[in-house]
Amino acid sequence: MIWTLSITVVIEGVICLLYAVPRRKPVRPILLTSVFANLLTQSILWGVLNHFYQHYLTTLMITEFCIWLIEGCLLFRLRFNELKPGEAFFLSLLMNLSSFGIGWFLPI
Repeated sequence: MIWTLSITVVIEGVICLLYAVPRRKPVRPILLTSVFANLLTQSILWGVLNHFYQHYLTTLMITEFCIWLIEGCLLFRLRFNELKPGEAFFLSLLMNLSSFGIGWFLPI
């Protein structure tokens, strides 16, 4: 779990930088929110996948959708990120599609 969390934090951190810097958004708060959100959501993901392992793909897709919503809400609700709702959910989508897509091909 630590290995996948580390990979996710790095991938999503890069996406945060690529999103925030050109738009002049506060990089540090967005990165910290991303790390906090991943600590929370990765724990949820692993718990749910371990509990419903017999329906792995369905569980994974539903949980990833929920993670997108949770992280989008956190990115928006924490005002120091200075993100509008559309920006927060778009960034969350970019982050999660990137980490999911890369993670899908890693031998973990």
